[in-house]
Amino acid sequence: MKITEENFIQQLKKRNEKALEYVINNYGWILKTVIKKHLHYLPNYYEECMNDCLLAIWNNIDAYDVKRNSFSNWIGKIAKYKSIDYVRKYIKDLEKKNIDDISISVEDSSLKKILSKEISEEIEKMLNSLSEQDREIFKKLYFEGKNINEISEDTGLSRSVLYNRLSRGKKKLRKASIIKGGCKNEGF
Repeated sequence: MKITEENFIQQLKKRNEKALEYVINNYGWILKTVIKKHLHYLPNYYEECMNDCLLAIWNNIDAYDVKRNSFSNWIGKIAKYKSIDYVRKYIKDLEKKNIDDISISVEDSSLKKILSKEISEEIEKMLNSLSEQDREIFKKLYFEGKNINEISEDTGLSRSVLYNRLSRGKKKLRKASIIKGGCKNEGF
């Protein structure tokens, strides 16, 4: 069977490897562009990230909904989130290195700052889809490490209200990610 623009998604869902080849040949440039945008400081991760993106497309094709967004937007979001994961991995690896074994160069330190800033900006973009009060609740819980009781005292909201706001906020973040072309978000 010849793979075309009209049937490649159905063929991907049927696990036809030729459909994945079609994606690489016709949409690979999108993946490369997004990966290079986010990993331009880390070219050693390009190929591995590209492979992870293709695997994510293969494994999550059933989650793709033609009615919600275009295929190119969907795979663009996959590439974006995979790239960000690689940046986080790089930063975590830098932090784990033993100071006795290596000396972190000024270049590595500067790169870590730049990459950390990029991640912070992406997180801020995501949180901006929430109300100001919900954004503050998320920041206190996930970034400041406060527990629900402390947040309840700080905000004057009951624990049940906080749990409801967190639940609705997570759903809103998931929905925003899917609408903008993301894949299944396992983190929330």
